[in-house]
Amino acid sequence: MVDLAKILAVTNQKGGVGKTTTAVNLSACLAELGQRVLLIDLDPQGNATTGCGVVKRVAMPTVYEVLIGRSTVADTRLRTEFGFDLLPANRELAGAEIDLIDLGQREYRLRDALADLQGSHDFVLLDCPPALNMLTVNGLVAADAVMIPMQCEYYALEGLTDLVATLKKVRANLNTVLEIEGLLRTMFDPRSTLTQQVSRELEGHFGSKVYRTIIPRNVRLAEAPSYGKPVIAFDRSSKGAQAYLLLAQEILDRRGGAGRASASRVAPGAEP
Repeated sequence: MVDLAKILAVTNQKGGVGKTTTAVNLSACLAELGQRVLLIDLDPQGNATTGCGVVKRVAMPTVYEVLIGRSTVADTRLRTEFGFDLLPANRELAGAEIDLIDLGQREYRLRDALADLQGSHDFVLLDCPPALNMLTVNGLVAADAVMIPMQCEYYALEGLTDLVATLKKVRANLNTVLEIEGLLRTMFDPRSTLTQQVSRELEGHFGSKVYRTIIPRNVRLAEAPSYGKPVIAFDRSSKGAQAYLLLAQEILDRRGGAGRASASRVAPGAEP
């Protein structure tokens, strides 16, 4: 029996919450723990692509060609120097929104494209754009579950309510197996009273769906993308790198997988 890849959509309709940071760094840390990982950049901004050290303007073909049927995932994916595969994106992907309108099964294009990959990867991570458009819908339809990165602030709770409503609609109409894998607290500053309060509210409402691992606000984590590297390759000793290693291990533990993060649990703190 072929083991099926766990397909996780990293999504939040609110921007600036650490979504792409999570997709890139979690991919690198899962690979570090021996997992076969494919990261798919579904955002026309292509930030996940550049965060992996790939130059967007020469990354051809891209996920755009996959979605419109000009290429396959196997022929399009790139092997990064960080141990995982990447399906890149660039601004051309913005045109997919229009091009998909005239294509049959437009909500299922990514799901169908990934069908041929079963058995070749343990995890497929989808970096979805911060909007509910056809690209995000394709990600949610293809996914088994969603990971929701969010900051512990008031407006984040309002956005979470809208996102949960969206997920319920997708599950009812397009993907009956879609579930929330977990909520990830990002850019966490324990010195803030509001941050602590919102964190407790999340735990009270979502319980075990909230990851134990917390991603701290961290300078090295913010700097890594400008060097085209996941933080584990940029500064392995930083709190950001250690936190994502712990998150990868927590995900494997939930799935009953192997691997061991070479870090003790790091209390969320300030810099570095």
